Amino acid sequence: MKARIIAILAALTFGAQAQAQDAAIGTWQTEVDDGAFAYVTVDQCGAAICGTIARTFNTEGEYQSENIGRQIVIDMVPQGDGSYEGQVWRPSNNKIYIGKMDVNGNALRLRGCVAGGLICASQNWVRVQ
Repeated sequence: MKARIIAILAALTFGAQAQAQDAAIGTWQTEVDDGAFAYVTVDQCGAAICGTIARTFNTEGEYQSENIGRQIVIDMVPQGDGSYEGQVWRPSNNKIYIGKMDVNGNALRLRGCVAGGLICASQNWVRVQ
């Protein structure tokens, strides 16, 4: 009986962690940055969440950027309540920043930070699918 209770508690704990991670999984549209935006596919990568540029668009429509296939959301580890911490790559300057991410339904707020996370720039993404 004791083993059964432990198994149930473990299943609930791991289930809750998987559910929190699932909130970010999907395809997201970035904000326009330097005249272009992208669709980013976010998926599980080990115990973390990673996002890869899947499609790119500018004022003329979809185009084949050299950044397609590049990881922009890097090893975001769930912190609970839809928040994640990891790294984020900014294509326009080819720099990697401390990353913070919050997911709430079909809205995702991604922040790239410096100075130990004290100074951040952010983007608000919307779920495409």
